[in-house]
Amino acid sequence: MIGTTLSDIRAHIESLASPTGRYYLVCSRTGDRPVPADGLYFDSRPTARAAATATERYRTALRRYDLQLPAHDVIVSERAEAIRSPDDPQYRLPGSVDADTVADPTPACDGDRSLIDFCHTVAGVVFETIADSPHTGVENAIMDRYLSLAETVDHPDECCLRLLEAVACELDSRLTPDQQADLLRAAATELPQPSPPDSGVDPLDAALSALQSVALLDEYTVDTREASCTATTWAVTVDDYLLVSEATRVVTLPLVVELFRRLSTVGLRISAVERRGGSPLMWQFTLTATPTASKGPLSIVTAGRS
Repeated sequence: MIGTTLSDIRAHIESLASPTGRYYLVCSRTGDRPVPADGLYFDSRPTARAAATATERYRTALRRYDLQLPAHDVIVSERAEAIRSPDDPQYRLPGSVDADTVADPTPACDGDRSLIDFCHTVAGVVFETIADSPHTGVENAIMDRYLSLAETVDHPDECCLRLLEAVACELDSRLTPDQQADLLRAAATELPQPSPPDSGVDPLDAALSALQSVALLDEYTVDTREASCTATTWAVTVDDYLLVSEATRVVTLPLVVELFRRLSTVGLRISAVERRGGSPLMWQFTLTATPTASKGPLSIVTAGRS
């Protein structure tokens, strides 16, 4: 039986998947691979249909938080190329390509749609975590702020950004840094683990790359300022970052969630936030990871404050 939470539904979909499957889900109108079944393959058409039903249920649950979430007409499609067994030395993971293999025929996802799905997925797991926490009153405050922000938006696709902004603002104003850290850490556990695993990859670079892959930012740089057994400090610069509030506040909630997916036991601190290069979308900040509790805001940070 499928559970009722986003994590339950996602886990069910993932349990149906197979790395050697030849069936996958796609939107019949746009060619997009729908979250949370993007990147997954299934052994048979009936199994893929069951995954499609669960995917529709997942997206219906997300739509409780934002009616602007794109509706997908999810259908089952079949790869033209059979997938070898993992025991075969010439086996390739689905979607991998080299000179001797055929590319997956699935059209690439549109960047804006990837951003919308990413924002709603993060917001959804945060909402569910709030519902299971002592801070249930925050949810109504988030929706009130979001509806107010949404009235100022000209383009419907921007609503997903305003939803994350509303979540971040209310968590920042109503919860302590430690409470924010506990809640966002718990929310991160409801997301799938990075695949393939980020072993050997710097966790901050992997987290920023995840944001870049959905077009939440354009370019980024990371410079390690200090690394010791007690703390690691990075100077982070992001360019064309879309989550800026009131020209002086940077919404860092999605970065923190992505970091907690990879560094679940650390404490985080974001400080020294400043605009760079004269651009309203280019920012630099200092990020510190320590074995101790988090200090300072995590969901949204303000320029000029330490």
